[in-house]
Amino acid sequence: MTLTIRPFHLDDAPALLRLFRDTIRRVNCRDYAPEQVEAWASDEIDEAAWASRFLGRFVVVAEADGQIAGFAELEPNGHLDRVFVSADHQGQGIGHALLDAIEAEARRVGLQQLDADVSLTALPFFERRGFTTRSPQVVTLRGVEFRNVRMIRALDD
Repeated sequence: MTLTIRPFHLDDAPALLRLFRDTIRRVNCRDYAPEQVEAWASDEIDEAAWASRFLGRFVVVAEADGQIAGFAELEPNGHLDRVFVSADHQGQGIGHALLDAIEAEARRVGLQQLDADVSLTALPFFERRGFTTRSPQVVTLRGVEFRNVRMIRALDD
């Protein structure tokens, strides 16, 4: 597999929304109930609003053999918002490559730490990447409650 990590382009947004929905429906469904998956990966997500959330953030896209296989985004304050690897590319090092790019950018701009609201599904991955649990939390999306974990990682290493 040839893996490329490249900057996000606005015309990537529709493909990233499809990847986001598909990953939640096929991977995160292991840890979340059907009504949670339906709310999280809703067909009602506004595509323009989805695309506009990428603006002003550092966003990288992973391509595996020329096919979009994942993405990650860093807010200027050090918050990782969305980090997703496609269901077809799990366990191939793509998440690690995406976080390597995010961490390099965070260090470049002088951030001291990263934080993320991590799904139960992604918790082991983030732990392997040196993130520690700050607190479990319950969030509400489209009227449905979800458990996730607030995690942090110092960048002093």
